[in-house]
Amino acid sequence: MRQTIDLPLVVDRDCGVPLAVQVAGQLREAMRTGGLKAGERLPSTRGLAALLGVSRTVVTDAYQQLYAEGWLDGRHGSGTYVADEALPYDRPGARAVEARRVRHHEQARPGVVDLRPGRPWVLDYDTAAWRRAWRSAGELAPDAYPDPYGHPELRELLADHLRRARAVPVGAGNVMVTRSTGNGLDLIAATLLGPGTKAGVEEPGWRAARHIFASRGAQVVPCPVDEQGVIVEALPDDLRVLYTTPAHQFPVGGRLPIPRREKLLAWARRTGAIVVEDDYDAEFRYDVAPLPALYGLDPERVVLLGTLSKSLGPDVGLGWLVAPADLLDAVAERRVLLADRTSGPVQRAVTTLLERGDLDRHLRRMRLEYARRRAVIVEALGPYVRGDTAGLHVMLALPAEVVPGLVRQAGERGVLLNTTEPHHLGPPRVHGIVLGYGSASRADLRRGCAVIRELIPPEGA
Repeated sequence: MRQTIDLPLVVDRDCGVPLAVQVAGQLREAMRTGGLKAGERLPSTRGLAALLGVSRTVVTDAYQQLYAEGWLDGRHGSGTYVADEALPYDRPGARAVEARRVRHHEQARPGVVDLRPGRPWVLDYDTAAWRRAWRSAGELAPDAYPDPYGHPELRELLADHLRRARAVPVGAGNVMVTRSTGNGLDLIAATLLGPGTKAGVEEPGWRAARHIFASRGAQVVPCPVDEQGVIVEALPDDLRVLYTTPAHQFPVGGRLPIPRREKLLAWARRTGAIVVEDDYDAEFRYDVAPLPALYGLDPERVVLLGTLSKSLGPDVGLGWLVAPADLLDAVAERRVLLADRTSGPVQRAVTTLLERGDLDRHLRRMRLEYARRRAVIVEALGPYVRGDTAGLHVMLALPAEVVPGLVRQAGERGVLLNTTEPHHLGPPRVHGIVLGYGSASRADLRRGCAVIRELIPPEGA
């Protein structure tokens, strides 16, 4: 049982400095100098406010500022703690504290730093909320005939989540609960595609989308992208479906601007194509506000796909598909024929996480954590970084002749990297490294970035 500590704080109402700033400053100094240690529990906002003779709002504002700076960590129903990551790296034992947190299953060899994309951080979550969610799932009797649309209660909660998080005006009747983005994309492909149809995929883009479309008999058409996203003028008029990642293009990292979004939707209306919008990385934004989802701009021509794989982890196995009601009905009919379904207990567990606000709290914490990791990369490799406004990966733009040797030498030094080459259907157009920072600790990120920086040849060499 962790003990709440007594804090020797004072406030001066006559010094002209806001009280919340005073409280935050004294707490920050205590953590910086070791007066407060990692894992120690702070008093409740109500308790500290009473001790200092200030309003609870003063303490709440101070705590919120320290949360935002990464000094504090919180657990629902458990209290407020000094975060392990708040330890300055020149403090004794600080590196050991973070190293103990890195036990990712991908890092089979000691000392390996895995900087490949698509891997979120799964070691840090609210264990009490997780257990509570699965206890509620255990109380649910198995369904004899699972609803192909998903549990009605969860569909309502997901619709509300999308309205709040993505400003998507959607009702539960437009939402289907899937197992993942890939599952949702396959259901759309099975419903709309077949021999003789054409499906567009960004070039470079997500490899799985190409394989999914091809497995349903469609001809896959590579559609070029630039630093902002898919190039609308290059789209052919005979596509039945176009798969795109407008929030954070994978792997280049572009953010499709509003004028181009409008052009894309005008193209879809003119040609009759369905745009499949993978809302990839939209939940993690840095320095910029999220742009409106394509679905919200034209819900008749767009299918929106999303997942919890980045926010909670791929092993959870839950996502969503948002579509016009008639198309959703057609997808549901096809899903029944395919005997495809989403686990009932998983749906019940996620319902509990959404009902209690646990998922929202987890997302807020992880946004701050991923922002700190992104800052490590930008600081170390800034001149080469592209697409760093969102998500869990960036692209390092490098000359084509440099990339293979750099990746090989980094691997020999224990740093695993991924290049842009495999994400092309045709000859590579974009060259560089797709650098993921979801699953590596900040200490390992620093080490990996240092290795990369050493291996990049000097300009003109």
